[in-house]
Amino acid sequence: MDPQRTAREWLAIAQAQLSGGDLGAAQASLAQGLSEHPGSHELQRAQAGVFQRSGRLGDAESLLRGLLDADPGDAASAFPLARMLKDQGRTAAAASILHACFAGGANDHDADLAISAIELLDDCDRKADAAAIASTAIAANPDDARLHAYAGMLQIQLGGFEQARRHYLFALERDARAWEWHVPIGLASAQRYQDHEHPDLTLLRNGLQRDGLSDQARAELHFALGKAFDDLGDYQQAVRHFGQGNAIAHRATRWSRKAWRRAVEARLAAGPITDTLEPAADFTPVFIVGMPRSGTTLLAGLLSRYHGVRNRGELPWIANLAERPSLAGKPDRASLQDAAATYTVHSRQDDARDARWFIDKQPLNFRYVDLMLSMFPQARIIHCQRNERDTALSLWMQCFLEDVQGYAHDFDDIAVVMRDCERLMDHWRQRFTAAIDNVRYERLVSDPQATLRALADRIGLPATAAELPSDPPSSISTASLWQARQPVNTHSVGRWRHYASLLPALSRFRDD
Repeated sequence: MDPQRTAREWLAIAQAQLSGGDLGAAQASLAQGLSEHPGSHELQRAQAGVFQRSGRLGDAESLLRGLLDADPGDAASAFPLARMLKDQGRTAAAASILHACFAGGANDHDADLAISAIELLDDCDRKADAAAIASTAIAANPDDARLHAYAGMLQIQLGGFEQARRHYLFALERDARAWEWHVPIGLASAQRYQDHEHPDLTLLRNGLQRDGLSDQARAELHFALGKAFDDLGDYQQAVRHFGQGNAIAHRATRWSRKAWRRAVEARLAAGPITDTLEPAADFTPVFIVGMPRSGTTLLAGLLSRYHGVRNRGELPWIANLAERPSLAGKPDRASLQDAAATYTVHSRQDDARDARWFIDKQPLNFRYVDLMLSMFPQARIIHCQRNERDTALSLWMQCFLEDVQGYAHDFDDIAVVMRDCERLMDHWRQRFTAAIDNVRYERLVSDPQATLRALADRIGLPATAAELPSDPPSSISTASLWQARQPVNTHSVGRWRHYASLLPALSRFRDD
């Protein structure tokens, strides 16, 4: 009789079968291995992975939860379960698993593991949960500059500006690599400068003199200084630094005007989507679209104060779904249903049982209004509009890190995207007049209560008017980190006039 194989041998056999694409054989090998070694955690984790790949998500979850019931700090089980829950839109459950994984202290000293947890929770938009793990990990690893950089990033999104500054400064003092970790732009975003002698200005200027900086880091330093001088009202210095930062970023961006125009013309030329799904009574997406920097973050935050509304920030899912070949042209009902189910899961998540309206404020979703309304005919589209010169200036002054915003580094590109936004929205209004509302930024900040009351009535929100928020949103991960946490005001209306003589390019935009 052959001697019994070890658990590691069964695992190696199953892994070889998986590499060959034979899922069934791998499952059989793991089942045999577990019959001989029922207590092997490695075989159980591998079986959970096979269950997940074969669509048996409940069985995979049950196996991993069983392992974690025995040892909540079992990171090798906690992370795959958290990722699986994230993929199902169950972000609160994923956060709970990772909290438990670090709660016992066994993983606190592993800074790399903590960073993996922080990144996973940040991707889930669970900023407070990620910040809690960062705080625990820093207590165990007080000199790790990476953890301080992550903590600063999270605190600035949560509105903890003073805490963010402390973490950012610590990272810059302790590790030269922090100049490459988006720390300087984060530091400058954590306050409104009022003193030309503020030590941050010297710190940032000295940063520009460092050898070996990447172009990205050098561009961010210029944006940070530009922001500081704009705060101080030194607009000439602000333009100088914003100009240099944009020039560097423009050379590096992969954004293509030709590709953008080709995509827009394709959207305008596409025929109507002929199939439309039935509306869901308990799920109403509210898509806030338009040019970035046109008030989308402010409006989303104000609307989220109504009962039954959840603000999901800038979800990537509409753009991701639009790239599916099955949704090109005239998608069939099954493809629309599958896409709608995916979007619903990731929008609803697992922390909003009493919610009906779900805000998605990804501005560039204006490209896909027909697809959104085919999946969700009950959806509301809110088009935010703002004075073109203020919008163009604000875009040019932002340090965007995503390639999709690469047009913001050049006024000619900004003008192209701005015109195409209006062309597409005019196109959609002709098809979907009743589903689209317009909100002017200038009216929103000058009379927020009246603007919200009228908009809430059209959307169908509860009749009781929301009070203007006394507390800021829980987290903000867009360029409006500081502005959206200030009381509603008109300070940014007509801001372009400060720069009119310094930036002649602004004259090509309408002063509407």
